[in-house]
Amino acid sequence: MADLITIDDPDDPRLHDYTGLTDVELRRRREPEEGLFIAEGEKVIRRAGQAGYGMRSMLLTAKWVEVMRDVIEESTAPVYAVTPDLAERVTGYHVHRGALASMRRKPLPEAGELLRTARRVAVLEGLVDHTNIGAIFRSAAALGMDAVLLSPDCADPLYRRSVKVSMGAVFSVPYARLDSWPADLEAVREAGFGLLALTPHEKATSMDEAAPHRLERVALMLGAEGDGLSDRALRAADEWVRIPMAHGVDSLNVGAAAAVAFYAVTTGRPTA
Repeated sequence: MADLITIDDPDDPRLHDYTGLTDVELRRRREPEEGLFIAEGEKVIRRAGQAGYGMRSMLLTAKWVEVMRDVIEESTAPVYAVTPDLAERVTGYHVHRGALASMRRKPLPEAGELLRTARRVAVLEGLVDHTNIGAIFRSAAALGMDAVLLSPDCADPLYRRSVKVSMGAVFSVPYARLDSWPADLEAVREAGFGLLALTPHEKATSMDEAAPHRLERVALMLGAEGDGLSDRALRAADEWVRIPMAHGVDSLNVGAAAAVAFYAVTTGRPTA
């Protein structure tokens, strides 16, 4: 059983993993370097554990100690009990759910490893908004996408905001980074995937006409909010596809567009 330790000093070095959680640039550097990420809320903490991520420690306010009692009893990681005020002073924000856990990262798989068994993958270029990343992973998990591939400049799916928005779905969908962009898209094609670039461009084929669900293997490419896919990525695609729009709307938020497109490439897909 984990040790339950009451802490009343916000500068206690044992709370190092939780300091400055709202400082995005600091956390972007620190968390991957130190091999950790932060899970927030009871459900997300439980899902991280169920997905095989090891726990470094937990930070709980008093009322959450009993709620998380079974997790505490099954873990050997220390549990730090703090007041809500101290939690806010350490983290930089009011921890509404009163439960945080520092988890150990796993080594990322190689893209080729994921492509060997996948049939439907999302390929994300330049997505730096953590909310969008979390929303896309949640849709990918819900709609049966097999994997997500990230360009080198995409945001970290294990950043606290991404994990929270996805409700822990980032733990359910395997992902990898493509080191060379867009050159590594050729390896995706060589693995048997048709590269479909999602774009509102008038030259793009309607998703209904493209019928991606009929393809044996599909890699659906999505770009950042606003700019969309780069010219280089569009040139690397096998086909441009678009979601038909009504009432003069020209595009959707990338998270919403991803959900629609994931459904289009997975519904009625061929079975093995």
